[in-house]
Amino acid sequence: MINEAQATGARQSQACKIIGLNSKTIQRWKYNDNTHDKWLNAQRAPKNKLTDLERQHIINVANEATYANLPPNQIVPILADKGIYLGSESTFYRILKAHKLLNHRQRSKPCQKVKKPKALVATGPNQVYTWDITYLPTTVKGLFFYLYMVMDVFSRKVVGWQVHDNESSALAADLMTDICKREDIKRGQVVLHSDNGSPMKGATMLATLQELGVMPSLSRPSVSNDNPYSESLFRTLKYRPEYPEKAFENIASSRRWVSDFVCWYNNEHRHSGIKFVTPAQRHTGRDIEILAQRTRLYHAAKARHPERWRGNIKNLEPVGSVYLNPEKGKANSKEVEAA
Repeated sequence: MINEAQATGARQSQACKIIGLNSKTIQRWKYNDNTHDKWLNAQRAPKNKLTDLERQHIINVANEATYANLPPNQIVPILADKGIYLGSESTFYRILKAHKLLNHRQRSKPCQKVKKPKALVATGPNQVYTWDITYLPTTVKGLFFYLYMVMDVFSRKVVGWQVHDNESSALAADLMTDICKREDIKRGQVVLHSDNGSPMKGATMLATLQELGVMPSLSRPSVSNDNPYSESLFRTLKYRPEYPEKAFENIASSRRWVSDFVCWYNNEHRHSGIKFVTPAQRHTGRDIEILAQRTRLYHAAKARHPERWRGNIKNLEPVGSVYLNPEKGKANSKEVEAA
């Protein structure tokens, strides 16, 4: 085959590359007439390979009653303390895996892989809410007030909040009931996403959501990225210049401060994730005209001094759909923007 390829004008090195042989090997075969090179049928094995007896010994030791419930990374050190070395941890793992013995070796239940929560999309206000609870420090060390806060993912508006001196599923249910009445939420209209805390999945909260027709959605345990909008909101809250340097003296003072923050956040704060309009403007649909007016202003400024513009004006199209925990590869989706 190599000779035929060369006869038609191919280079020997390229022909050898196609069939997976080194050109030096072909040359040796030609000049030495050694067409049955041992290389073709060579059986190579690592010099440090364990014998079958040694491999079986490792299996027997790993299955002894003393070590049957231990993983290799514990078996090897224990044997080393006894002056015994049969192989490294990776060797134990490799041999046990080859014999299908690398299973959960303890009496406890194996860790279960928790699926990522279903991707949610909001195309308008009052479709997807997210909520969480954060601590507010008090003057008594170790005691906190608890801020319950619910945000609309589409508009970033804080649609409801309360401050209490304890965490409770019942208090969260009361807050959600107030929000549904104030926002005139219909059954099946809203999905409420939260983390996996006990107030979020308490019986009272879940029963209230079912009664209101609100569909619950829960994050994976200990995965804060599944609830990014609330995490971002709390970061904005606690890094405001007005955030008290000293702890709150009483629950009334904490409620006053949160009330002022929510008023600023909803009505004055230009949110970067929604083209720098306020959450209240976005929630009521006024952002469309506001951004259109900005676009006209930018076009007029460019027309007056085109030499000052290197390209098109800034994109001021209103943000469309907003995704929470989107699937990988989802176009134009972000789990969270800076608050």
